[in-house]
Amino acid sequence: MPSATSPQWQDKASEFFSASGVKLKEAGQTAGSFVGEVAKDAKENVTDVAGKVGLMVKNGWSLLQQPSTKQAMQERLISAAATTSLFLRKGYSGTKDKVAVGKTKVEEVAKKTAQKSKTLMTDIERWQKGVASTDVFGVPVQVTVQRQQSSRPVPHILVRCADYLILSGLNSQDLFKSEGDKKVIQQLVSLYNQEPNASLPEGTNPVDVAALAKCYLASLPEPLTTFELYNEIRNARSSIHVMRNILKKLPTANYMTLELVTALLLRVSQKSLLNKMDARSLATEMAPIIMWQKGRRPEYCRQVWNQPARTISKKDEDPAPTFNAWDMLDEETEAVDASSSIPLDDGMPIDFAAIEVVQCLIEHHNAIFTDANETVWR
Repeated sequence: MPSATSPQWQDKASEFFSASGVKLKEAGQTAGSFVGEVAKDAKENVTDVAGKVGLMVKNGWSLLQQPSTKQAMQERLISAAATTSLFLRKGYSGTKDKVAVGKTKVEEVAKKTAQKSKTLMTDIERWQKGVASTDVFGVPVQVTVQRQQSSRPVPHILVRCADYLILSGLNSQDLFKSEGDKKVIQQLVSLYNQEPNASLPEGTNPVDVAALAKCYLASLPEPLTTFELYNEIRNARSSIHVMRNILKKLPTANYMTLELVTALLLRVSQKSLLNKMDARSLATEMAPIIMWQKGRRPEYCRQVWNQPARTISKKDEDPAPTFNAWDMLDEETEAVDASSSIPLDDGMPIDFAAIEVVQCLIEHHNAIFTDANETVWR
């Protein structure tokens, strides 16, 4: 059942609500007044600040409009522009110089690389095909002379070497005996394989020039005296007349080249007091590469002209003579030729007959090569 509300509590509640409404109204009025004042102050402050900023801008613009200020600013701008331009020019110039230097270095490296590649390819082709079309080393002397298309049937490389030695090298010791500088000789071999008509570089050591000529002769696939005439020439070493007639059987290129070589050796032997190389010493050094039997190709200087070494088979070697004690004591035994081959410790015999032939060609050069276009040096 609803309870009855006391009149006394109703009156108190009415008073409470009435008082609260009055207080809320007063608080609203007070807040509105405060906000209005704040807004007014803020408006005044903004107006003041805007005025100050405008004044500063106006003063700054006036200052800029003064002639002295405008000139100073222009000078500063011009100076700054000039400095910037100078820095740019220096930077561009430095960059340009660096690019030029870099380009030069790149070109040098490219040139060296190309030269090395060319040399490498030449060596590879020579290794694959034996010899190249321009080679003089390892090529028959007749082929080299034919390629030259010259009126003188003698390889140019030998003519160059001979002329060089006659002019400036006859007094050098151990000509045609010393092996020379292998690196220099290898460079000269490469030079003449690429340029058969090239001249020898100035200042080349005469010993290296002599070694180069010796190396060329050793590279020939057949000796100057040929295999066919080996025995005939060997047996004619004691007769100048017979030797002269047999040598005429040689091909023209072989004959004229042999004449040039022995003429050079004669001139060297005439200076033996200075160079220590007489006719016998020269013959000992040169015989194995001027006159050799088939199957006994000289190994001298083989490593610098890139030809594969040939292994000498047992059947190519002359059988060593066998004698027992009774044979050596037997007075009826046929005398052994003192100039026959005597094996050395390395298995390669010394061909004393060939040495005597070359010595004969040196000492009696002018009498043997009477019908040749004799080589004459002034």
